[in-house]
Amino acid sequence: MTTATTFEYKGVDGSGKPIKGRIDAASEQAVAMRLRALGIAATGITPVNGGTGLQREITIPAFEKKVGLKDLAIMSRQAATMIAAGLALLQTLNILADQSENKKLKTVLGEVRTDVERGSSLSDAMAKHQLDFPPLMINMIRAGEVGGFLEKALESVAGNFEKEVKLRNTIKAALTYPVIVLIMSILAVIGMLIFIVPVFEKMFQDLGGELPLPTQFLVVMSKQMVWLAPLLAVLLVVGSVWWGRHKNDEKVRRVVDPWRLRVPVFGHLAKKIAIARFTRNFSTMIGSGVPILRSIAIVGETSGNFVIESALRKVQESVRHGQSIAKPLAQEPVFPQMVVQMIAVGEDSGALEQMLAKVSDFYDDEVQSTTEQLTALIEPLMIAFLGIVVGGMIVALYLPIFSIIGTVQ
Repeated sequence: MTTATTFEYKGVDGSGKPIKGRIDAASEQAVAMRLRALGIAATGITPVNGGTGLQREITIPAFEKKVGLKDLAIMSRQAATMIAAGLALLQTLNILADQSENKKLKTVLGEVRTDVERGSSLSDAMAKHQLDFPPLMINMIRAGEVGGFLEKALESVAGNFEKEVKLRNTIKAALTYPVIVLIMSILAVIGMLIFIVPVFEKMFQDLGGELPLPTQFLVVMSKQMVWLAPLLAVLLVVGSVWWGRHKNDEKVRRVVDPWRLRVPVFGHLAKKIAIARFTRNFSTMIGSGVPILRSIAIVGETSGNFVIESALRKVQESVRHGQSIAKPLAQEPVFPQMVVQMIAVGEDSGALEQMLAKVSDFYDDEVQSTTEQLTALIEPLMIAFLGIVVGGMIVALYLPIFSIIGTVQ
């Protein structure tokens, strides 16, 4: 069996423009033949040495940077621009792989380029890497290839992912402050129980007298924290690892996702986020020419909530039997009436893509407004919570001192 080696090449294309990149091949001769087939005159071909021993780059899968939506958005936008400028697909993939800052994406694009060189379509080559390229992107590119509008499909992918990144950044910005304050308060409480309360306990034992009930509670918690803190740390690590592996399991999502929609205040936000994602993806896929049944299946998977995904499965089955989209959608309580009515108008007028886009824009604005309101509300609440918890512990520690002073007087 011949082992493929990575070669780095330099050359000039048909217009005399310098070009460089990497190709996986069995030999330098194979690289030269492939470059000639691409219309590139090679001026240098050298094997890439991965290094040995301490010079070898070590990659730990758990800590390897994954391909994010932002990386895919930038890649899609650049690909659309280059294809519109008249560059061949192989040249485009070669440039994208060469200039990508994400090492994982660079490697994957190199493999995609190799498959395309061997005769595969771009969508089929990407479908081999479904952990890196979402089904939404693969199907939109496939529709663009079949319909002859690959450039438009890539632009739609880029626009969709850019809006999704903006939505995620909005949510992260709203949750960062309360999460940090909550972590700080937990660490402050644990630190006081482990290090400060025992000092006061020893002092109270030397002074004698009966401790007030709040102080007794703190002393008991301090003694238990010696073994409780390590246990909580272990449970947190184990729980995080378990959640990372099983959060996408259907059994887990069937329980967790409905609960997310019922949480006070945050449940309304989660619902708006899911609706915005569903309508935006649906609009983009219809505009890219993806068949309606396939579009419904994919937007259900990418909605981010099992409740909406299961509802869209029922809608897909109804549409398969000849019904409209709006009619079965109206029977699912998770979809607001406004969304159903807008989709119904879009179906009747033949402007479903535009109506879905308007709904997604509306809910994007709603998410932005809701997160700003939540941030303004949560900040003072978290400060008050931190003050009550830490302040309450300090008061409980000083209550015996006040009692002793009163006894002395």
